[in-house]
Amino acid sequence: MNAHDEPQKTPDGHHVVIKGRKWRATDPSLPEDIAARLRRHLMAARRAVRAATTADDASAERLARARVQHAKVALGERGTPWWEQSPDQRRRRWEDHLARLDADAPDQKDG
Repeated sequence: MNAHDEPQKTPDGHHVVIKGRKWRATDPSLPEDIAARLRRHLMAARRAVRAATTADDASAERLARARVQHAKVALGERGTPWWEQSPDQRRRRWEDHLARLDADAPDQKDG
């Protein structure tokens, strides 16, 4: 599989399989523009984790890991499974976490 191939999904669509490992799939109800913003936040937070660990900055690492968690929950990949939430709960989940990510990374562009 190359970087542009879609990962294999489980029959119920709840998980993707990457390199033989099962991961929770992103919530398919996310509007694409919102999902793209959340992925940008996730990648920026992961870069911040790497920078903080390289710099041996425990405080910055904690903050960056918290941003990763917010992005993953907003995407539906962590926290309460998206398929167990009502449409309103799903919308609130990504709206709340996206607002927090936007506030924590004011230099992040909307796209």
